[in-house]
Amino acid sequence: MSLTFTHALLQAEPMRIPAYFPWVALGLLGLGGLGWLIAAVLGFARARAFGDSPRWFAVSAVCLLLYHVQWFVFAIYGMNEGNIENVVGMAAFFNLFVALGALCAVVGFMRLTAPRD
Repeated sequence: MSLTFTHALLQAEPMRIPAYFPWVALGLLGLGGLGWLIAAVLGFARARAFGDSPRWFAVSAVCLLLYHVQWFVFAIYGMNEGNIENVVGMAAFFNLFVALGALCAVVGFMRLTAPRD
C-alpha cells in the first residue's frame, strides 16, 4: 500500500523551530518596514524637485511598506482566527503588495526622462 504525501507528512516528527527564529524574523520585518518607510518619505519629499518619476518610486516604497505591515496583520489574524480556511484564504494574497510595488516601479522607470547634464 503506497502512502500519499499527506500521510507521509502525518507520520513525520514535529518540526522544531529554533529559539532565535521569532526574534530574527520580527527584527528583520521591523527593519525592512522602517527602511521602506524612510524610502517612501524621502521619495515623496524629492518628488517636488525631480518630477513625476520619483513619486511612482515612492508609491512603490509605500506598497512594500504595506507588504511588511501585512505580515504583522496576517500573524495576528492567524493566531486569533479559529477557521483555518479563512487564514489560508488571506495567505493567498501574501504577494499582492509586492506585485503592486513592482508595477509602480515599472511605471516610474517608464516615466524617467533623459538624464540632466
